[in-house]
Amino acid sequence: MNYLRRRLSDSSFVANLPNGYMMDLQSGPRPTPPSSTSNPASPATERRTPPSLPPQVPASGSALGSAPALTPGGFLSSFSSVVKTAQLAQNAAAAAKASVAVAEAAAVAPAKPVIRKPKILLVIDDLHTDWAKYFRGKKLNGEYDIRVEQAEFSEINLASYMNTGCMIDMQAIRGGTKVVRSFKPDFVLIRQHAYSMTPGEDFRSLVIGLQYGGVASINSLLSIYNFCSKPWVFSHMVKLYHSLGPEKFPLNEQTFYPNHTQMVTTPTFPVVVKMGHAHAGIGKIKVENELDFQDITSVVALARTYATSEPYVLSKYDIRIQKIGNNYKAYMRTSISGNWKANTGSAMLEQIAMTDRYRLWVDSCAEMFGGLDICAVKAVHGKDGNDYIIEVMDSSMPLIGEHVEEDRQLITDLVIKKMCSVLLGINTPQPSAVKPQTTQPRRAQGGHRSGSGSPSQSAQGSPQRARSANTSPSQAFQPGPIPPPAATGPGSQKQPPQLKMLTSRHLFRKVKLPLDFLVTPP
Repeated sequence: MNYLRRRLSDSSFVANLPNGYMMDLQSGPRPTPPSSTSNPASPATERRTPPSLPPQVPASGSALGSAPALTPGGFLSSFSSVVKTAQLAQNAAAAAKASVAVAEAAAVAPAKPVIRKPKILLVIDDLHTDWAKYFRGKKLNGEYDIRVEQAEFSEINLASYMNTGCMIDMQAIRGGTKVVRSFKPDFVLIRQHAYSMTPGEDFRSLVIGLQYGGVASINSLLSIYNFCSKPWVFSHMVKLYHSLGPEKFPLNEQTFYPNHTQMVTTPTFPVVVKMGHAHAGIGKIKVENELDFQDITSVVALARTYATSEPYVLSKYDIRIQKIGNNYKAYMRTSISGNWKANTGSAMLEQIAMTDRYRLWVDSCAEMFGGLDICAVKAVHGKDGNDYIIEVMDSSMPLIGEHVEEDRQLITDLVIKKMCSVLLGINTPQPSAVKPQTTQPRRAQGGHRSGSGSPSQSAQGSPQRARSANTSPSQAFQPGPIPPPAATGPGSQKQPPQLKMLTSRHLFRKVKLPLDFLVTPP
């Protein structure tokens, strides 16, 4: 028996057994078929039966089920179950190793790039600026591409839904071909006036539709809608005037007339009358006396709109302070065409130094209507030496000066930061924590400062070359002052030659003629 146990414990022996052999051992001895006769067992059979074992009883289901341990198949059954358990464990371990190998192979293999749907940016501006060029190659958080759709207010229409947002229908002419597209914008950059009293330029309904669809924008749609009325904006500047005082915020005095019936008289002349809501000097008239004022009253009655009047300031130059995000610039514009409107005709444009006084003006106005990301303040410096703030502009302000490309890039970066914050929830640093950037005019080598109080002379360096009063950078340059000659020395850079006026003394020094040549003998 011990030999059988040792033999059966050998795994190689069990593996070499024929199929079904172990199952036959588990089932026990087969029952003997009944004999056709009822003869008793032969003496030989009785002699072969061991005396110690009881006589075999016919197999039955109850006997086999109740006493399996008494049969020789009980031991083999337990042994085969152990073998099967070991085989199952080996198979499970092999399957686990195979799954781990598959996982490692999948990790080593390069992952398929996840294709993300690009974010759609709607830029409302004219075609003079191709904004797609500035956003090309840029992504939101390095994951989402930016698809730029540019159109004017007159080229778009929309429908807004409470649950699905805003759907834009654009019909524009590009290169002589009509382009029709429909899309759902994720963000809007507004660089165009939303309202003007000029026929066909009232787009306030589109601003309402964008707000209804929950589309974020720069500037905010709340501020865009509020800027559709200049007297309404001026009323908020009046609050700043009363809170800061006339010394810090010198706002020009203004009178509002809701209709022509209240335009009876004005205390002083000359005055500037502004009718309704218009831009670029349209609807502004200079009135010299009371008779002309009554004539303008009849024109306001015909226009059926409101009007404002303000004292005319004999200006020396105009001042413009702009703010794009945390970047500040200041400009001085002097009319050279003799027109009382500095933004009409030709003008000299120069960049001047950014002072704390100017920064206070634009920062105070940037807090209106929940915050203005892009804004500019216009003021007039009178010949009496005082400054007068006359207007504030929003994101539709024109870009001027020689830093137009830099300003467009600043607007691009500002839009990307705003889109990351609104669409992806990536918070940017607070404006108070970011150091403001101020672009100062460059100082020429060898230049000197003057004691005059003019901003162009108090700035660090000579004023920039002038440009036309029109805001398009393609306009021709106006002649400006010739900068002083650069300092000479071994470490200085070579400067282009400058024109000089030579006197007779300079001529003698240059030629060094002999004295006997100049003085003839008697």
